[in-house]
Amino acid sequence: MNRWTNWAGTATADPRRVHTPRSVGDIVEVVTGAAAEDRRVHARGSGHSFTPIAVAETDAIDLTGWTGIAAVDAGKHRVTVRSGTTLRRLNAELDALGLAMTNLGDIDAQTIAGAVSTGTHGTGARYGGLATQIVQLELVLADGSIVTCSAGERPELFNAARVGLGALGVITLVTLQCEPSYVLSAQERPEPLEQVLEGFDEFARDNDHFEFYWFPYGRNALVKRNNRTESERAPLSRLRQFVDYEIMENFAFGTLCRIGRTVPRLVPPLGKFASAALSAREYRDISHRVFVTHRGVRFVESEFAVPHDSVQHVLAELRALVPRLESPVAFPVEVRVAAADDIWLSTAQGRNSAYVAIHQFTGMPYLEYFASFAAIAAEVGGRPHWGKMHNLDAGELRKLYPHFDDFRRVRDEVDPAGVFSNPYLARVLGR
Repeated sequence: MNRWTNWAGTATADPRRVHTPRSVGDIVEVVTGAAAEDRRVHARGSGHSFTPIAVAETDAIDLTGWTGIAAVDAGKHRVTVRSGTTLRRLNAELDALGLAMTNLGDIDAQTIAGAVSTGTHGTGARYGGLATQIVQLELVLADGSIVTCSAGERPELFNAARVGLGALGVITLVTLQCEPSYVLSAQERPEPLEQVLEGFDEFARDNDHFEFYWFPYGRNALVKRNNRTESERAPLSRLRQFVDYEIMENFAFGTLCRIGRTVPRLVPPLGKFASAALSAREYRDISHRVFVTHRGVRFVESEFAVPHDSVQHVLAELRALVPRLESPVAFPVEVRVAAADDIWLSTAQGRNSAYVAIHQFTGMPYLEYFASFAAIAAEVGGRPHWGKMHNLDAGELRKLYPHFDDFRRVRDEVDPAGVFSNPYLARVLGR
């Protein structure tokens, strides 16, 4: 039985074969074998994408046996990491080397290959997503060839593969530009939503990493400001971490969500209660320990990148939408920012961006909510996160990405027979 299900339970697969390679040679053998018999092959990581982007129809490559840092260039603060390595393990190994990533999201369960392929990002108006930290990639192409690409070597493949959707080949090695480890000063506190929206541009500009969570039906937002500091670490005590994150943000919040799922009419008052119960905390710690938080409550998610200047309109429309929905919303809305980049299928390609992510507790209705939000985002040219739920197809996505056809051309060159395709890629890329 080869049944596979992603973390959120929104995608499943029943591949005929599951391969667990231990070397690049093993990956080459799987790819060439599948191509010779006209089979489809797709790599998968931790299953943290909400879309079926990692679904393999016939041959699945499970990368969990291909992990760890393969090489270190200490002088340049660069590391080369095997593609099945989770961000959690990568952060730990970088920490041991005195290095750190420049920016991270708040979940570290993804493999580096999955994070690269879907455009994983954190927050920070002066910082790009994870893909902007890549200096070189190694891939196995559909013909079994092992190629490297960078800004100076096969630059078009590099422009495509940094957010490659798994459509170009199997990523085997990722070389990352890191930096010496650093401490972040974290300030997390509830603030009136109106005040947060009024100061949004200023807060995004004046903080290294700024984001907020709005709890529908509540007046407050949980605002997070993380800034680099030369001060010593002053982490939360283990007891405070356990109470704040495990008890309040996971156990207690999960309990409220389950109550709301059972009795939907209670969701609005529970949302008001959750918003009012938010607490403040300040601490200083190694960067990845600040960026990353444990997410134990399962949910489904849709996220769109919108032009930074349009985020106020999007949030106003979203706030007006929520009270009109047939089914209430149990989960908060997350808002982040990112700098423009030049990566072909990056959601921040060519424009400074704000990210608006909506969620719903697993098992609760979400289709009306997600579809209505997508319509709001479409008004301003919103681009969906490749790993989060959306219904756009190639015709719609082509209008949003100036280099969409360049990506398709490179894909046709490296995988003309569609060895790495699957139904999701057929929808978003046109075949």
